[in-house]
Amino acid sequence: MAGGQQDRRKHRYLIWLGVAAGTLLAVIGLRFMIVPRTAANNFGLAKELAGYELHLMVGLRDLWLGGLAVVFALLREWRALMWWFALGAIVCFADAAIAAYSSGKIANVLFHLVSGAFCVGLAVQLARLRTDG
Repeated sequence: MAGGQQDRRKHRYLIWLGVAAGTLLAVIGLRFMIVPRTAANNFGLAKELAGYELHLMVGLRDLWLGGLAVVFALLREWRALMWWFALGAIVCFADAAIAAYSSGKIANVLFHLVSGAFCVGLAVQLARLRTDG
């Protein structure tokens, strides 16, 4: 058996654990979108928020995701960074819709739309970098 194939089999569990963890996180996020109050209660948030707990949770996730992009860039993991920006664009466009519905403030909506366009542009550039070698 070739060394590369043996390594792939040896680390197959890491793929499945990564897929399982990512899927679980996506399900949790979806649950927060479908039944936000129940999800918040199940994850330890008080029925009536006392302060900025939800903001802190969002902020922590933004720090984590931002750190992930920095690590991908520093390690020159172009494919991972391309997907990070591509998926980030979807989030930015969804955030624009949420901001439009929530406050309707044009500046806030434009910020998210421009951020989404920026992410699309970088994802395209990274895809080209990958194909150029």
